[in-house]
Amino acid sequence: MIFARVDKELCIGCGACEGTCPVGAISLDDEGKADVDIDVCIGCGACANGCPVEAITVVDSETETDPAEE
Repeated sequence: MIFARVDKELCIGCGACEGTCPVGAISLDDEGKADVDIDVCIGCGACANGCPVEAITVVDSETETDPAEE
């Protein structure tokens, strides 16, 4: 399964990722940080591309690596 992962320490809570996700898999949590619903996420990377601080990466859950780097 390929999905987006948020580094909560880097996330500034701007919501850019939320607006770019085509399936609505991202919302802001109680702390104002991006949160990905991996059951909805399709791993397209739109959120990672839209993140101005590069707090989001797309990972393969089996290998824990970025599939673009394989």
